[in-house]
Amino acid sequence: MRQAIAPEERLLITLRFLATGESYSSLHYLFLVGRSTICKIVKETSVALWDILQPIVMPIPNQDFLKKIAHDFYVSTKFPNCIGAIDGKHVRVIQPPNSGSQFYNYKKYFSLVLLAIADSKLNFICIEMGSYGSTNDARILESSHMGQSFLTSHLEIPNPQPLSPNTPPLPFVFIGDEAFGIKSQLMRPFCNRGLTASKRIFNTRLSRARRVVECAFGLLTNHWRILRTAMCLKISTVDDVVKACCVMHNFLNKPISSFVESVPNHECVPVNTRSTCNCSVVSGWRVRDCFTNYFVSEDGYVPWQDES
Repeated sequence: MRQAIAPEERLLITLRFLATGESYSSLHYLFLVGRSTICKIVKETSVALWDILQPIVMPIPNQDFLKKIAHDFYVSTKFPNCIGAIDGKHVRVIQPPNSGSQFYNYKKYFSLVLLAIADSKLNFICIEMGSYGSTNDARILESSHMGQSFLTSHLEIPNPQPLSPNTPPLPFVFIGDEAFGIKSQLMRPFCNRGLTASKRIFNTRLSRARRVVECAFGLLTNHWRILRTAMCLKISTVDDVVKACCVMHNFLNKPISSFVESVPNHECVPVNTRSTCNCSVVSGWRVRDCFTNYFVSEDGYVPWQDES
């Protein structure tokens, strides 16, 4: 029998494919390995990278971990009680056969959506990969395991705490752009029409904190240039490749000593997101108003917020 391809070479082929976006034909001449073999190697190694690194570099967050994220957010962006910035990224693909317009997005190309939550140090806390490119971010969040876990308090989110001695306790929140709906655990900016000075300040503070997820996506695509090309792969393989890129991003972005101890992977409880209650929206508006009042108060004021 022929000698098996060594694990080191399999990893090298996969990392070369992810880091450069080269075609299988180019890798065939570089490593003298058949194209069909490279296809199988990339698939299997990407799955192995996710299975091994995900519990280490992207574990299920607990209360202590989320409190540390909130502290780092406040130190770097001056946005209190923030445990993550959320946004979606379109991953370009070649149109899958018999898919119609499901993968065709508003940017006029075919894609899958990577929905991710990032901390202030540009690490991904949680990701959701594989939704159709034609689906908006808010709908993906509501129907995803990630959204069901965080926004329905299935995970251990810290108890509300006051922003200052003069304010009532407010919940820990995620922050997003205008594509998301407002909830008590998810803050979005005010609409641009009829903005008062305090609302404009809130939008400025939120935008400054939310840009970390945009920077995380930029760093991700700069390291793994396969994400800059239109992937001519099966949809299942695209999912595995993108997830491998995300865990490798976290692995490269922080030192080994800072990795969180592995946490068991609990299944998320399915939630009927269609029958949502308006109470969460109303409380979300109240929470946003409290944040707005805090930012214009003496305790929450920062000099650069007036520049907007």
